Amino acid sequence: MDETELPVAVVGAGPVGLAAAARLVERDLPVLVFEAGSEAGTSVRQWHHVRLFSRWGELVDPAAEKLLAPTGWVAPPADAYPTGREWAQRYLQPVAEVLGERVRFGARVVGVARRGRDLVVDAGRASEPLTVHVRSHGGSENGAGGGVEELVTARAVIDASGTWTGPNPLGGDGLPAPGEAAAADRIVYQVPDLNDPGVRARYAGQRVAVAGSGHSALTALVAFAELAAEHPGTHVDWLLRRRQVGNAFGGGAADELPARGALGRRAAEAVEAGHITTVTGFRTAAVERVDDGLALVGDDGRRLDPVGQVVAVTGFRPDLSWLSEVRLDLDPVLQAPRGLAPLIDPNVHSCGMVYPHGAGELAQPEPGVFLVGMKSYGRAPTFLAMTGYEQVRSVVAAIAGDEDAARRVELVLPETGVCGGAGLFDEPEGAAAGGCCGSPVPVSLSLGTPPTD
Repeated sequence: MDETELPVAVVGAGPVGLAAAARLVERDLPVLVFEAGSEAGTSVRQWHHVRLFSRWGELVDPAAEKLLAPTGWVAPPADAYPTGREWAQRYLQPVAEVLGERVRFGARVVGVARRGRDLVVDAGRASEPLTVHVRSHGGSENGAGGGVEELVTARAVIDASGTWTGPNPLGGDGLPAPGEAAAADRIVYQVPDLNDPGVRARYAGQRVAVAGSGHSALTALVAFAELAAEHPGTHVDWLLRRRQVGNAFGGGAADELPARGALGRRAAEAVEAGHITTVTGFRTAAVERVDDGLALVGDDGRRLDPVGQVVAVTGFRPDLSWLSEVRLDLDPVLQAPRGLAPLIDPNVHSCGMVYPHGAGELAQPEPGVFLVGMKSYGRAPTFLAMTGYEQVRSVVAAIAGDEDAARRVELVLPETGVCGGAGLFDEPEGAAAGGCCGSPVPVSLSLGTPPTD
């Protein structure tokens, strides 16, 4: 079979994976989307209660919208802000339905390799197709009970599997703290749905530790402050690894995503209301069970008052295990493609402004393999859907051999209103003040010649 007749395998039927599929259909290229879950946007549906700070107009991929048009699909109001549930039900599911049999649910990709060659073999890597090892398990998200395994031969692989299934642990050194696993019944790694009566009862009247400084942490602070106003005794210890709050609340009115700026302001108001105690410079080194809950111990020896529940929202990391037989060039710090890492490294800048990028930055030494979406950010935070949509537009153009379109990336991303300084920890004393952001302007970059299959 001519390699051009082979499908492009897309891993993940989330927002970016489905956008990649729509772009491939737009170019009349065969595509198969493999989704481990039972429906489109499986990961998005797990944070269904959280409202996005991107508008509908920034959450619908242009190629997917074009694909939906003949069905009579009506786009939601462009200026409205959906919840995760609404994004999945009103957009992702319809896109998957239009794609039809191109999307396979209950199909977990467990490996990718070059046909007949393991990682060590050089010969044939540019001429042989890729093999995608798929385990089908009837829609069971975790693949329990085994399943049927098959090999799918593919022209290229677009990994849009995300990072949702790899939350970072509570432990401050990147590994689960001693006692963390044993306390799993009292620790969650996502923002709880406090609208659910059962979940609400778990936290009402409790002292809760919230670890993290990103948008998920701010969302949790706001939700818990509202709970505390209704249920006396509810209190939050907000654990920050940095020495001071600094710009953790974001850019406020200067944020070009208004809802994101408003979230920071509401979180700051929640702290000021007295329902939240801020604990700075705290990196969890141990979790100890006590009679009335958990005691967290810091790496500096501090031992916090016991809490009943812990919410650890400290970011995510990619699962690279099933890519072990293809050649990757990833930044050793972020586990993101080496060409992209300098643009998103929170050690360098916290402004959230990422310059346009595409196939040139995302391609790997293994011909035809691309990491996109949240997976492409590795351990870095602050990914926007519109970034992923532009990524796959460029990547699909590269796969199709349209080098001009692959190189031509034009995108203006909204500023956060926060500039100057490292995003993970405070600047060392005496460091010069400075900014990492300029005024937002349209940028057209030449990204280099994309690799060929």
